[in-house]
Amino acid sequence: MTLTGILMLFLIGTLPNLAGEGETLLIKIGSKKFTESVILGELLKLIAESTGAEAEHRAELGGTRVLWNALRKGEIDIYPEYTGTIRQEILASQNLQGDEEIREAIKDYDLRMTKALGFNNTYAVGMKKSVAREYEITKVSDLRRFPELRFGFSNEFMDRGDGWPSLREKYNLPQTDVRGLDHDLAYRGLEQGTIHAIDLYSTDAEIQYYDLQILEDDLEHFPIYSAVVLYRGDLEQRAPKVVAAILKLESGIAESEMVSMNALVKLEKNSEANVAADFLSDKFDFEIASIEAEGIFDRLVGNTREHLYLVGISLAGAILISIPLGVFAAKNTKIGQVILSVVGIIQTIPSLALLVFMIPLLGIGGPPAIVALFLYSLLPIVRNTYAGLHDIPIQIRESAIALGLPPGARLRLIELPMSSRSILAGIKISAVINVGTATLGALIGAGGYGQPLLTGIRLDDTGLILQGAVPAAALALIVQGLFDLAERWFVPKGLRLQSQDG
Repeated sequence: MTLTGILMLFLIGTLPNLAGEGETLLIKIGSKKFTESVILGELLKLIAESTGAEAEHRAELGGTRVLWNALRKGEIDIYPEYTGTIRQEILASQNLQGDEEIREAIKDYDLRMTKALGFNNTYAVGMKKSVAREYEITKVSDLRRFPELRFGFSNEFMDRGDGWPSLREKYNLPQTDVRGLDHDLAYRGLEQGTIHAIDLYSTDAEIQYYDLQILEDDLEHFPIYSAVVLYRGDLEQRAPKVVAAILKLESGIAESEMVSMNALVKLEKNSEANVAADFLSDKFDFEIASIEAEGIFDRLVGNTREHLYLVGISLAGAILISIPLGVFAAKNTKIGQVILSVVGIIQTIPSLALLVFMIPLLGIGGPPAIVALFLYSLLPIVRNTYAGLHDIPIQIRESAIALGLPPGARLRLIELPMSSRSILAGIKISAVINVGTATLGALIGAGGYGQPLLTGIRLDDTGLILQGAVPAAALALIVQGLFDLAERWFVPKGLRLQSQDG
């Protein structure tokens, strides 16, 4: 068995199953990539556990479509959503009006929806109060008079049916300097003056912290976004106690309470789990077991295991496929150009887009991330294998043929050894790229070093950002060093000496 094959079996056999197969967890809860959604996800997790069920919270899973599709496919059982988002984004084509129409419509997907949790977290447009006073802006329609203003909207808001395109059309806004960026980073841009207006969630704690003014939606563009819980219909049979406990949240969270919880997490740096536990204990008398904070070392070990799993499996698979593809491309000129073109085109697909493309096929978690990383690893190995074989001097090829060596023996004894430096360089490039790209896997629940990065950006916590960025950089350096050492075993001594002399 090859070294890569042994590595693959080792990784599969010893590391945790991040794909979700064989899990014993009964309730899988999802949440979006902003603080309020994560807090609500923790509330749901603690409520489920209070009934005696086991629960898992897959936090910060990206945008609306990721969670909606995961719920429909059964990869999660529950997640918090907003009625305005369901009407304007998820089921926009059905032109639904009231909550009851939503409730009936989602039954077609075997899904259920609670009544409103008690607060409306609608979209709004906000500015620094000082800037609003300077331009004498109090409502959204006032923005028409200032085409030079720069807007920074969250990436999801840029494309939503109820987002920037329809807002611009309804208010006839002339601004052209409009950029998409992470919602949490938009606040920093507003504070630094690089942008003048952003989209807000009306329960954001940062509104008061950054002294922002919410512009009046004078044409009533934004609908009501009542917070609700969506869950799978079969949960009523699988876990009726969990459903009954979750229904207690209906009309149970006032807007001021949600703003307060957001502030405790975003501004005072409390954990979402502890904030959720305190709220349930004080408001609903839930008996919540003490929550032990995970230490930095434990997080580092867990994130490292997840990251190595993603990188190791995807890279091992790429090595097993890419080297034969590179050999085939070098031996068959016409087909070889097709192979190189295909792997080159794959490399041009944005990494986040490739991850999203994998979700309908493989769901969320480890499998789609591994497949995406595998595809990204192909080009350097295939091209370097092709180049290494293609660049072998013609005299050596002719000598091998003159000696009567069959094609298989020529490849094994002469061509692959002489190409080993180039092949190993391609593998090293793929490995280093893989380590960095794997951080994006956290957006679809694959974990790894991307998880503290996402959380750190969301909470504006430099320490958490460094907990993801520094180990990822260190792992890339370690991988590069290991492949440099591997040259001593895989590259013939003569080629190493020749390189040193050069």
